[in-house]
Amino acid sequence: MNPAEDGPKSVVPAMVVKVLAHRRTDRGMRLEPFASRCVRAGEVHELVATDHGETAPGARIDRVAFLGFAEIGAAGVLDRGDELWIDGRRIGVLLGFDGCHLPNHYNVLVRAEPARTGTELGLAPGMRLAFRQGRLPR
Repeated sequence: MNPAEDGPKSVVPAMVVKVLAHRRTDRGMRLEPFASRCVRAGEVHELVATDHGETAPGARIDRVAFLGFAEIGAAGVLDRGDELWIDGRRIGVLLGFDGCHLPNHYNVLVRAEPARTGTELGLAPGMRLAFRQGRLPR
């Protein structure tokens, strides 16, 4: 989110379609140089938790816990700083995107401490999730 440019936006709803249970300490994901990405209804993207906080383009992200895959319910914009909520619980804050699996899907990286897997969080297919806009400065 860029406070100098961004106004209010819609929540981006989605649904868990597959839960993941593994973690890595040597994953080697790289942050894309984009702080935001547009998503379309029906797209499926992978959700990945991390305790990394670096946001520089190309930053290496090694410590990850895989949450699962989610189908986007309505078109919208995902911005760094958006909050990820699943089943009414705040999971973390959108850190950025890794494009190693494009054009199939993005890895949507979510900063969370501690970074937990989908099974550790009790996620299940069909659970509703939402990307909600981070707080706008006053």
